[in-house]
Amino acid sequence: MTATTIAPAVRTATEDYATLRTAVGSYRVTTPLVRLTGDERLTFLDGFLAKSADYVEPDTVREVLALNEDGRPFAILLHFEIGEESWLLPRTAVTADELAAYLGQFDASGVTVEISPEGWGAVAFEGPVAWSVAADFVDFDISGLTLHAVTEATLDAPGATAHLARVGTTGEYGYLLLTDAPEAAYEAVLAGVTGKGGAETGEEALNRVQAEAGMGVYGAGFGELGVDEADLAWMIDWDRVGEFHGSGELTAPTGSERRLTALVAPVGSRFAAGTAITAGGRGIGTVLHQAPAANPEEELVLALLDAPFWVPGLELAAADRTGDERPVRTVTLPRVIARSLTVKIA
Repeated sequence: MTATTIAPAVRTATEDYATLRTAVGSYRVTTPLVRLTGDERLTFLDGFLAKSADYVEPDTVREVLALNEDGRPFAILLHFEIGEESWLLPRTAVTADELAAYLGQFDASGVTVEISPEGWGAVAFEGPVAWSVAADFVDFDISGLTLHAVTEATLDAPGATAHLARVGTTGEYGYLLLTDAPEAAYEAVLAGVTGKGGAETGEEALNRVQAEAGMGVYGAGFGELGVDEADLAWMIDWDRVGEFHGSGELTAPTGSERRLTALVAPVGSRFAAGTAITAGGRGIGTVLHQAPAANPEEELVLALLDAPFWVPGLELAAADRTGDERPVRTVTLPRVIARSLTVKIA
């Protein structure tokens, strides 16, 4: 008798979306890690991160912005301080070669910089019941791990080192395991996630939830947007302008700039990048990106709009791929009320 292998069912983006919003989804983090050691590592980081490291606490993680020389965004990064090491992990798409070229511009005296250190990786899991999965990796009440805190984690792998950070991308509860045993961590996380009614989550649904949470640039990238246009001025320490890479090209926002804006459209609308957004027949912006259609109630569109049209509640229009004009409306983000706001960590 010949054994039959049954392939796992293929999940849709809609199913993955529901998993992230109602249970917990896991995914591998594929952007390159950077490990920094040495007494001067915080001084090194201050040379290019848009927020100072002066008051960063041990065993914490924060989200920071790095700029190109012309003042435009290079990457959004997670900065971990763990023991005597600093770690960087890009949130936005960047290759190891691009990261090496970027960091190679700066004086690294007194610092050892390792791009993609051998054997290290990360896995993340997010959703309103993600905390119950995280609880299996620590020996204390998981409610004691506060947002942006990092702690040692336990893995069933001989000699493994693992750190659990409470940090996410979706507005739901989020955790990330940074470890030198990434395959063991991935299998352990996946087992925990499926045991709580969750599943591995695909990129489309993850991008959608991130966009709804106000961070569509994670999946869509910056394009040619400046800091103000990408609505990232909040990530700049304006008291340090002139002190970090690219900051000499920055100007404080005035409210008159074009800005990345979220809009909603009727279900089934499909817009090409570059499509004009109009108000009363006059062009006032362009479509940059449409989030994957996972929410059955509406389509989410990101566009660059002229001032003052990026304010919420304006009724505008755009032609979809069929050439038909569709109504679009500016909205605030986050677009969806995260279930994690009403689910307590037990």
